[in-house]
Amino acid sequence: MDVGFIVFLLTYVVIALGQPPLFRIDRTGAAIIGASLMVILGVLAIQDAYNAIDYKTILILFGMMILIANLRLSGFFGIVLNFLSKNLRNPLILFYVLIFVSGLLSAFFVNDTVCLIFTPFILELTRRMDVNPKPYLLALAMSANIGSAATITGNPQNIIIGAASGISYSTFFAKLFPASLISLVIVGLVIHFFYRNDIKNKVVEVKDIKYKYNKALVMKTSSIALLTVVLFFLNVPMHIVAIGVGAFLLITRRVKPEKVYSLVDFELLILFIGLFIVVKGFERSVVFGEMVDYVRQVVNTPLSFVISSALLSNIVSNVPAVLIFKPMMGSLFSSQDAWLYLAMSSTFAGNLTILGSIANIIVIESASPKVKIGFLEYLKVGVPVTILSILVGFLILSI
Repeated sequence: MDVGFIVFLLTYVVIALGQPPLFRIDRTGAAIIGASLMVILGVLAIQDAYNAIDYKTILILFGMMILIANLRLSGFFGIVLNFLSKNLRNPLILFYVLIFVSGLLSAFFVNDTVCLIFTPFILELTRRMDVNPKPYLLALAMSANIGSAATITGNPQNIIIGAASGISYSTFFAKLFPASLISLVIVGLVIHFFYRNDIKNKVVEVKDIKYKYNKALVMKTSSIALLTVVLFFLNVPMHIVAIGVGAFLLITRRVKPEKVYSLVDFELLILFIGLFIVVKGFERSVVFGEMVDYVRQVVNTPLSFVISSALLSNIVSNVPAVLIFKPMMGSLFSSQDAWLYLAMSSTFAGNLTILGSIANIIVIESASPKVKIGFLEYLKVGVPVTILSILVGFLILSI
């Protein structure tokens, strides 16, 4: 019996479903159970399980979470949002500026966080402007996904790729930023086409949105955030920068540590640890060996690889898809190119359906008490955006 494959399959079914029937098991719980079974059933020795954990990825995620928590507590994002509401009174201009602002912020501060903060603002601002919020919510989710592909710190799957591939931050940015930039234009044009009667080209009056901020803390955290990005581009080891920044930001007189900890997604960190162990157990299975042989025979060109990555990302989600491909990367056409194709396709594929990425779910679920965006309504926009953006990304990376 191929125990490693069975445990892997059951784990990923639960992760794909979100919660299985009859049981209250979330994605993090599924990863913990799957990792535990890999050890209990003898697929992995305990030391093998420890060694499977990519600590650099965990450290980068943890450090960035502390940085983002401090930015949120300082009121930095409130300043950005209030600036938009004060200066952009035209719904059409707001629509396109929102796409590029959320895309840019997602590139450096993780797309899920940007969606979490921007969604209530979009709902409030569109209410005051008396416009349909749907195209703005779709633009937020899709542009956050697209923008996050531009850097290693844009989303969790890129952080894994950055730690595993050894590609420098500057090289990653230089290769993927053009694809993200053009794809942001595609997002705007496609959504604008489907909602052309709702995105009005006229000036409207909007009252200021109330928000709180701490000037000293904003200056401190924004300066540290800028320094972090600079150090990343200077190719200082990312895990060292991330934990250094996180530790420094915890030295403060203004913010209680528990407020920072409450904004750190410890469940996501545990999910990653569990997935690393589950995938390592899967690598020991017979099915995985056969899969590697199949990939070597069939997925032997960049295009076939991009299509396979996009499809798998929508079956098991982008982070699990990256972890599955990770041990196979050395056998593909060109190691660095393959990693970049994986980062682009797994991220852009997240726009296909509501379930394609966590960012989509955050926007749709957060808005659901006031605005309902159904699966098919999302899909009619998601399909052309995904196909066109992946095509553009593939062509740019090929060139």
